Amino acid sequence: MFGKPSVGPVRETLDVALVVPQSGSAGIYGPSCEACAELAIADVNARAGLLGRRIRLVPVDGSRAPAAVAAEIAALLELGAIDAVTGWHISPVRQAVARVTANRVPYVYGPLYEGGERTPGLFLTGETPSRQLLPAMDWMNTEFGVDRWVVIGNDYVWPRETGTAARLHAQARGRPLVGELYLPLGTSDFSAAIRQVETTGASGVLLLLVGGDGVEFNRQFAASGMAAAVPRLSPHVEENMLMASGSESNEGLFASAGYFEALNTTASMDFAERYYSRFGPAAPALNSIGESCYEALTLLITLATRAGSLGVPELTAAAENLTYVSPRGEVSMRGNQMSQDIYVAEAVGMDFEVRQRISAA
Repeated sequence: MFGKPSVGPVRETLDVALVVPQSGSAGIYGPSCEACAELAIADVNARAGLLGRRIRLVPVDGSRAPAAVAAEIAALLELGAIDAVTGWHISPVRQAVARVTANRVPYVYGPLYEGGERTPGLFLTGETPSRQLLPAMDWMNTEFGVDRWVVIGNDYVWPRETGTAARLHAQARGRPLVGELYLPLGTSDFSAAIRQVETTGASGVLLLLVGGDGVEFNRQFAASGMAAAVPRLSPHVEENMLMASGSESNEGLFASAGYFEALNTTASMDFAERYYSRFGPAAPALNSIGESCYEALTLLITLATRAGSLGVPELTAAAENLTYVSPRGEVSMRGNQMSQDIYVAEAVGMDFEVRQRISAA
């Protein structure tokens, strides 16, 4: 299913660049992303393929500098070696890649992101703050009385714009944020962030840290003795991070997302059964981030099947009034953005337990 793209005017395969991190803070997500992407195309390839061609995934390392990733995608496009782009990667990479794919090939972006993306030919399946984080903040206030949030995030566009959305939301609710701190990707010492929580008297932490950074913060926060008293809420924490943090670091940790392995629905259980049947009990963790790659490829397949084409205008038209059932349940497209239910889950040891469903508006 993975391989080097063939080049030239005629290819027997439909080649899709799968941009996922292979190292760095987000490298922890890579194996789950690749496994879920492979599962997404398995059934299509077992039949007639997509538009009469088998899909082949072309791996691209999304953990490099955005300009380097975009340059590789541009080179593949110039060679005529790829037909579409998808994957999980952070927003600066998306912004760079979108500049070279715009109006050329479809680009289906799986991750949660800050919202507002309008690049022609770019379709988004991920959660946005207004539907994911902000309702979860309100639920945490209702359930646990959290009314003094501090934001701890990485220093790039998604955490900063999400932090801004949280700040405005908190102000509108009469519960202003008590602090914001943004740290470089790859930070390992979170003593300053923990002091920020202590000195502000925060009653909750909005955790906007990626992968390994979030793991390190969780370990150090638990070691400080504050985990039981000051809950953390993150739109980014998933099963890999729970395992890497260790059960002793997960007390008081909550997450909001469109998918958890713990979802007790027919669609999610069928997805899990197919995943473990294919990859076995030692498979990479089944999580919201890996599932986002499955979701993005499923959307690409659904749009292309409906349109009978991979042309950007045809796919854009096919997205209108599109609704289908995925592991997340029933999802629908509104313009280029997927609308979906959101769930709030609590970490219990090394697993999540879903506590609340927030229906799509």
